[in-house]
Amino acid sequence: MVLRFLIASATCLLTANARINPASASAKINVRLFSAIGHRSFLSSRSKQFALYPIGEIRGGSLNDDSDDDYEESDEDFDFDDDGMFDFDAAEDDFGDESTLAQIQEAYKKTPPLTKAYLTASFGAALLGYVTNKNDFPSILQLDWKPTLTHLQIWRPFTAFLNFGPLGLGYLMTVHFVWTYMSTLERLNHNTPYDFWLMMLFGSVMMVTGYTMLGLSPRFLGHNLSTFLVYVWSRYHEGLEVNMFELFNTRAELLPWFFLAQTFLLEGEVPILDFLGIVFGHIYHYYKTTNVLKTPKFVIEWYNGDNKYAQILREKYKTISSDFEM
Repeated sequence: MVLRFLIASATCLLTANARINPASASAKINVRLFSAIGHRSFLSSRSKQFALYPIGEIRGGSLNDDSDDDYEESDEDFDFDDDGMFDFDAAEDDFGDESTLAQIQEAYKKTPPLTKAYLTASFGAALLGYVTNKNDFPSILQLDWKPTLTHLQIWRPFTAFLNFGPLGLGYLMTVHFVWTYMSTLERLNHNTPYDFWLMMLFGSVMMVTGYTMLGLSPRFLGHNLSTFLVYVWSRYHEGLEVNMFELFNTRAELLPWFFLAQTFLLEGEVPILDFLGIVFGHIYHYYKTTNVLKTPKFVIEWYNGDNKYAQILREKYKTISSDFEM
């Protein structure tokens, strides 16, 4: 019951279906930013969405003057009875358990394959820790090089990224944050998903190597993968104007630095881990744009081959491609 309450509460605040339609230069991308208590801001992209306390919006390309249409359609967002009065019963149903759970199921159903597998595994690991380890991440899944090398527990460098903290509201907020950026990037690579796989592998290897060399705790690998994702996302949308809190405008490529400054102000410490995520994201972006980093041919051939698993994946990404059709 407690877990269900946390899911329902966080989803009411954070749930939004991510969909981007970058088909033309005149496409408009609306993004809502939410301030997380003691953590980070959250971003979810969809041209129309309901959200509590919207405090920022991103627009890209040349915008059409459709403000009149927005006013005409605004009445449809409210429920009125036959007498023109606001229907509170219908409005209350919108916030019911069934509506919230339906939104979660729909968002989960539309989540791209790798993002879905990653977050599902993270929730499974967190649930295992909740049941067996007093709501702490299972030690068998944490990164520890001694058992990794001496007992060949080679899964540890990978499962360490599943750790978003103990189950609770903070965990759900981090999951939503990662889901938003990771699923968006996977959708943008729907035609060449192997490039997205390479991006995730590169970021993970860089982080494990960097954390090990600097002697940093691997418990934060899952959290700081999100910083890497935000930086890559910002370079994909480089040049878009971002309005922050309706106070000032900046560009999308500066968004990771805004989160870094926010971490410093909220937590009162130098955000070294967030900075590393930005550095690794920049290294990836540089190698990718200079063609130094390329997806191996055997991976591309496997994905385009006739084997059963590749066909299943192609069908899943084909469904995502429909979001980008005119």
